[in-house]
Parts: sequence; structure tokens; C-alpha cells
Amino acid sequence: MKKYLVAYFSASGNTAQVAKRLAHAIGADLFEIRPQTPYTPADLNWTDRESRTSVEMRDPAFRPPIVGDVPDVGDYKVIFLGFPVWWYREPTIIDTFLEACAFSGQTVVPFATSGGSEMGSEAPQNIQAVAPLAVVKEGKRFLAGVSEKDLADWANQF
Repeated sequence: MKKYLVAYFSASGNTAQVAKRLAHAIGADLFEIRPQTPYTPADLNWTDRESRTSVEMRDPAFRPPIVGDVPDVGDYKVIFLGFPVWWYREPTIIDTFLEACAFSGQTVVPFATSGGSEMGSEAPQNIQAVAPLAVVKEGKRFLAGVSEKDLADWANQF
């Protein structure tokens, strides 16, 4: 069994930077969660109540389709799950990914990027509800410039 998988969704590139640094720091496999329809800057405009992300986040049952097959999470002990903070929680595309995974006791550790918003306690609770057979930890928010050493120090506790 492999120890670590870093799975991530990145809308603007910040989460991708952190995910790649984390994967390198801990020797993890890396998987990008890609939306079937990429998000445009207009889609990401959180101040527009009719933007794609605003509409998606108002509907907790919405699941944007993703591209490709998800990895077999049964091959991993710990899955680090990265995403940008949207409305203090994970984007709905993360729920699409989670529902496509066959968890059986793996640890899922969320990590998020945001310039200002914290990842609220709602994110781990939502993730646990969507992936009830996973062991979901609280996780952490990082700034895009976090160092590899800081990521490794954090990740090694799991």
C-alpha cells in the first residue's frame, strides 16, 4: 500500500502550486481533479450571485462532472485533498470526486488555499458526510507561498 496521495482541484493555480509542493515534499502521488467544463474568471466571480460558482455553491446536491477516472484510493493510507475555499468550504467538484472514490477507512486530510477566507468547520463535516467510510481530519488553510518544509512538517503528523 502506498502511503500518500495528493488529490486537488485548482481554479486559479494557487492550489495546484501548493499541491505539487506537498506531493514533492512527502513523496506522494499526485492527482488533479479537473472539471469537464473549465471555470472562467467570470465563473469564479463570487460577488456575482449568478456566476457559475455562486449558483453551484447554493445547491449542496450539485455535482460538476470531472474529466477522467479517479485513482483507486484503496491503494493509499492517507489522501490529502486540496481545494480553494469557496464560501468557507470545499467546492462541489470535490464532492464529485469523493463520491467517485471507494473509501474503506483511509484518512482524508483537507487542505485549502485562500488569500483571506478560512476553511470553516463545515468543510470537514461536509467531506465526512459525502465520504462516510473515510476518516476525515480537520485540515488546514495555506497561503500560496507556503514552503515545502512547512508542508512536510504538517503532513508528517498523519
